Amino acid sequence: MCESVAHELIAVHSDAMTSVGGQRYFWCLAHQRVEAEATVCAAVHRLGPYDSAEEAERGLDRVRQRNAEQDAEDARWEGEQA
Repeated sequence: MCESVAHELIAVHSDAMTSVGGQRYFWCLAHQRVEAEATVCAAVHRLGPYDSAEEAERGLDRVRQRNAEQDAEDARWEGEQA
């Protein structure tokens, strides 16, 4: 038999990411659209959570921007750019 050693509840990632209104939004990579938490696709197909539908719409743009920044940093690190 297992005995719990926790004396209090702690927030997990999904709890901490819940927006103030309780509704979270995701960008679905499979359907290329914003989806609310109640009807969201599997985690493998989504970005988020975001606090608003507008943020979720920009999710893929943010990924592209971050990838470009990381590619530039990789190139700098490898000496490909001055």
